[in-house]
Amino acid sequence: MVPHRHSYNTTQPNLFVSAERNGLIVPGDKMIKKRLNFGQRLNESTETATTSSMDEKIEWEMRPGGMLVQKRAANPDSPAPILRLRVAYGAVRYEISVCSQATFGELKKLLTAETRLLPADQRIIFRGKERENGEYLDICGVKEGSKVILIEDPSSIVRRAIEMRRNAKIQTAHRRINDVSMEVDRLAEQVTTIEKSIGNGKKVAEVQITTLIEMLMRQAVKLDSISAEGDAFAQKNLQESNFC
Repeated sequence: MVPHRHSYNTTQPNLFVSAERNGLIVPGDKMIKKRLNFGQRLNESTETATTSSMDEKIEWEMRPGGMLVQKRAANPDSPAPILRLRVAYGAVRYEISVCSQATFGELKKLLTAETRLLPADQRIIFRGKERENGEYLDICGVKEGSKVILIEDPSSIVRRAIEMRRNAKIQTAHRRINDVSMEVDRLAEQVTTIEKSIGNGKKVAEVQITTLIEMLMRQAVKLDSISAEGDAFAQKNLQESNFC
């Protein structure tokens, strides 16, 4: 008995090879490689989108006054609401009305009218974090009735203390110079009287002239010992010229 042989068409392409060539079936290593390439492309796409999103968040613009603020998309059709904020400054409490799209730097300018603190001397704390001048209120989560804490910059406190001591020193110098000036004016009247007496031929006791000169010299020494600056320095120079 002759075994039955199956005939094959050697010219017919192998279906598996054809599928492999067409990319429908990929053997193990190639399949892993394609998956890795796909994952890498997906990660690159995600990183690009994230970077683009971060770039949008840190866009800045320069205000006419020179303040650097976060850039935001304009929306003229919807006017920004006005917020009433509670401001705590030490033991004092304030209520401030401000536009929700204002910056913390603009809020500081409003607080200057209430506290007399210059914007550069103010530090604003909101939600436990100090806020920069260019940050927007609404973007940071400030809402109607929100509470912000205002503190004075420590360096400002030091500067003000130094300025107060300087002003007190100047005032003391002014007072001492005025005292000398009044005494010199009084002595100058006596000098004028003596000059008139001598001019009229009257005799004046030498001790009277000597005493008057000593009193004037004493005032000159007192004036010279006064430490003066600012306006007091100019006043001192003017008074010293009277002794020349």
